Amino acid sequence: MKYFFFIILVQLFCACLFTVTAQNNIVSAIKQSDSYVLLQDGSVATNVKITRTWQGTFCNTTITNTGVGNLNLKEAVLFQANHLFKPETAIYAEGFQMLSQYRGTLASPKLVGGYDDNGHYKLPQPAGYKAVYNMLVVQPANSEPMLMGFNSSFRYIGKFYLSADTVKVVMDMENTLLKPGASVRLEEFSILTAKNNNALTSAFASRINHFHPRLQSNIPAGWCSWYCFGPDVTAKNITDHLTYIKQNIPQLKYIQLDDGYQPHMGDWLETGNAFGNSIQAVLKEIKTAGFEPAIWVAPFICDSNSRVFKEHPDWLVKDSLGKPLRSDKVTFGGWRLAPWYALDATNPAVQAHLTHVFKTMSAQWGCTYFKLDANFWGALPGGLYYDKTATRVTAYRSGMKAILKGAGNAFILGCNHPLWPSIGLINGSRSSNDISRDWNTFSATGDENLLRSWQNGRLWWNDPDCVLLTGNLPSNEFMYHASLLFATGGLVLSGDDLTIITPERLAILKKMLPPKKTSALFNPALDVGWLKTPEATFLILLNKDDQVKKFTVPLSKAYQIKDYWTDEKKGVYESEWKDTLPAHSGKVYQLKFL
Repeated sequence: MKYFFFIILVQLFCACLFTVTAQNNIVSAIKQSDSYVLLQDGSVATNVKITRTWQGTFCNTTITNTGVGNLNLKEAVLFQANHLFKPETAIYAEGFQMLSQYRGTLASPKLVGGYDDNGHYKLPQPAGYKAVYNMLVVQPANSEPMLMGFNSSFRYIGKFYLSADTVKVVMDMENTLLKPGASVRLEEFSILTAKNNNALTSAFASRINHFHPRLQSNIPAGWCSWYCFGPDVTAKNITDHLTYIKQNIPQLKYIQLDDGYQPHMGDWLETGNAFGNSIQAVLKEIKTAGFEPAIWVAPFICDSNSRVFKEHPDWLVKDSLGKPLRSDKVTFGGWRLAPWYALDATNPAVQAHLTHVFKTMSAQWGCTYFKLDANFWGALPGGLYYDKTATRVTAYRSGMKAILKGAGNAFILGCNHPLWPSIGLINGSRSSNDISRDWNTFSATGDENLLRSWQNGRLWWNDPDCVLLTGNLPSNEFMYHASLLFATGGLVLSGDDLTIITPERLAILKKMLPPKKTSALFNPALDVGWLKTPEATFLILLNKDDQVKKFTVPLSKAYQIKDYWTDEKKGVYESEWKDTLPAHSGKVYQLKFL
């Protein structure tokens, strides 16, 4: 018997050794792969020197023009992995835009959300490849995962071109002009290995924080007008909710007025028909009631009927003829009052305008929370900027810095934003598409949120969008939604008309407060998660299948278990917890160590 166990241990050791060796060989092959630079005409640059310097797992790259003429750089291929991964290798990757995420395999990347960087936003990709951005996790079968990612986002956009047999690590140089003898340093790149995805993303986040320290802030909880009243919200709606929240759930401190108060996109300091033409009176009422005024702004866009467009065409990103660039000519044109035009934040006058808008809203209107939407258009592709040396990243970051200058200590939430260029410039980040009272949306946005849970409390506070607990869906689907959002540990914003919520659903909302600040760690199937806080340990079970699902969860010690939502005590369990969940349902259990 002893001999049998010895053989098993030797086999396991050899398997682990083989896995580590194979992984090291892949990393070594990637590091030693060729690199090259493409010029704006698509040809390979010959008069350049590419210097890659490694500091452990981190690589810094410099490109030098060794010729006698100017070079216009289109993109740099930093590394190329040919035939190192099988086509069926599982992947996870981010998009450039917040609404884009990818899973699947190298041979068949699948969009997680509903908006593809290439298909919807028209960002280019080479024939035969899928372009993904910022980070790529590969999970070979029977091997440990590997993460490749860009640690910084100061000037350039990092991306990956994927095919069934190739991974290219690429830096978009955006027609950078490189004069003879001049050099340009690119964003730092990582190749990380670890035993699991949680360890990988933790190490990755730490390195990102080295370049982009997280903006510190408290994590908000509040109420948002959009998902119950939309653009037709009235002053009375706000007054009614102030009264209700103050009496029933005062932990919802931030009262967010969403899209609809402005007469046109871009004219943020003017008031349309909403709120009796006086949004400032409503914001003052919120403050007087002891709550924090929060407001929606899309700072980088305007429509053609706005005062900004008519009076300041010089503030806008230009087309090749020097006229304001219609965004639908180069990307998605916008969802209301489109096509939009984009403010050129490399223009000092635009920077002063942005600072003025947010300083007015902060200092005079009393706003302490800004939901910034449509930020992607601050990094508009295909346009000409006031600063001819600017990239989309530097243009966007210039605008965000001007906004922060005006906003003071207000909480800044990024939404519809270029993801990596926003790091270090926002307090919170929407981590999914918009929510709606629909099971398919609950399920789809749930996956988006769980796949980005590693970012919460590391890069920013995640915003999984609003908690919706009223409507005609069956109770089990609302419980799936509530349980999943509880697991994210991010912002908690109610999106319901609370004046009609039932006592039972109000009790659930109260159980979600205050936000937990830390996210649950889930298994790869995203159906079993553990959330550990200083106060308690929680087990989250999620069943998004169309049929009943049975769970058997190992326990490391003896726990007293109760249903967190109902406070029903389940008893003491020592080695495992078994449960059966109906289709489209979720549970949260609170575990007390004995």
